[in-house]
Amino acid sequence: MKPYFNYLLILSLALVPKSLFGQTYDVSDYGAIGDGTTLNTVAIQTAINECTQNGGGTVLLKGGGTYMTGTIYLKDNVTLHVANGTTLLGSPNYDDYTTDTYKNMYKNEPHMNRCLIFAKDAKSMAIEGYGTIDGNGHRKNFSEGRPMLIRFLNCEDVHLNDITLINPAAWTSAWLYCNNISVSGITIISRVNNNGDGLDFDGCTNVRVTNSNFDNSDDSICLQASRPDKPCKNITISNCHFSTKWGGMRIGLLSRGNIESVAVTNCTFKDIDDSGLKIQQNEGGEMKNMVFSNLVMENVPRPIFMTFTQQRASVETPEDELEPLHSMHNFIFSNIVVDNSKLDKNSAFFLTGFPGYYIEDITIRDVQFTISGGGTEEDAQKTDLNEYTQEVLNGWWPEFSLVGTLPASGIYARHIYGLTLDNISIKTITEDARKPVILDDVRRATIDNITINGNPAEF
Repeated sequence: MKPYFNYLLILSLALVPKSLFGQTYDVSDYGAIGDGTTLNTVAIQTAINECTQNGGGTVLLKGGGTYMTGTIYLKDNVTLHVANGTTLLGSPNYDDYTTDTYKNMYKNEPHMNRCLIFAKDAKSMAIEGYGTIDGNGHRKNFSEGRPMLIRFLNCEDVHLNDITLINPAAWTSAWLYCNNISVSGITIISRVNNNGDGLDFDGCTNVRVTNSNFDNSDDSICLQASRPDKPCKNITISNCHFSTKWGGMRIGLLSRGNIESVAVTNCTFKDIDDSGLKIQQNEGGEMKNMVFSNLVMENVPRPIFMTFTQQRASVETPEDELEPLHSMHNFIFSNIVVDNSKLDKNSAFFLTGFPGYYIEDITIRDVQFTISGGGTEEDAQKTDLNEYTQEVLNGWWPEFSLVGTLPASGIYARHIYGLTLDNISIKTITEDARKPVILDDVRRATIDNITINGNPAEF
């Protein structure tokens, strides 16, 4: 009976229309040539259009070729599959990128408005495969106008899985006001041009990023909110590795809307030029309810860098207008190991609100922090640290360089209301004249079991 049953099953499946399962649309059947020089924009777009018009399926790039294209538009129910050994290559000609792909939301950056892959108001899309999408964004190709690799606007149910994204001329991806996003198993390498962000989620909800590697020339993952009515919330990030010339994770700058309900766990950070966790609220929204746990960092000058100040970031905010500060509260950082023994003395946790505007309710616990030391008596006596006023900012971002060497070797916190420091071990490789911890205008602090080189810390 079993062989007969199998025969009936095979026969019945053969009679089911292919459209029930979703068809495959091989771009080669539409005239695409994977020689790395032929421009295949029309062929690839035709395959995508037929795929969505027939109810959805997979648009396939295969055969180990390199398929060059200008801007393409993803549509409803389309999976773009770049097969193993195959490359989707961005054109080196700026004119092959269309102008109707929305815009970059940051002020002073219209040179990043164009992009390679765009989708608007689309549902149930995916980019997958073990192949590569190469933006071809080398400076010899794009020195002024620099297209992003991917931009999705108002999309729903989006998957980015098991793909390698390399060489964007600007950001790798911008996700604007999207819902239900799953990113897993990707690798991003974006070092050939400036502003090479990895994943930028602006006003997005229900986002999961897992099992991915980032090697960027700018922030690896950004959480932001450029519109007051579009919060960035319900974000989980786990099992990722970050290496970058700037920030491993940046939360904020664009912060007109709320940014909340964020969990980051089981991640590693290595060889980062600026900060591991860079959390900055400055545009009228509320930032709250975030947990960061089980993190390992090596050569990360500021494992945690938090600022609360006013600055215009959004292109939609009128020039010379600053939005009122709202609030920034409820953050937990736990189980963190940091080895900065190879860096200089400018290695510390730096958390700063603004006079009259406190960051509220921060917990940092179970931390092992190794630093090189080298702070001098002059550093230890420093009291004239800049506040992030408009005069100090001078129209740009609240960066650490505007403050400079801190009078604390391990943790410097100011303008905080509700701070808990618990079970923190600081170790210096060489002598450091600074106190390990300094609290400046910190109210309602709870401090327990802070050690410096194995001895109870004085502060």
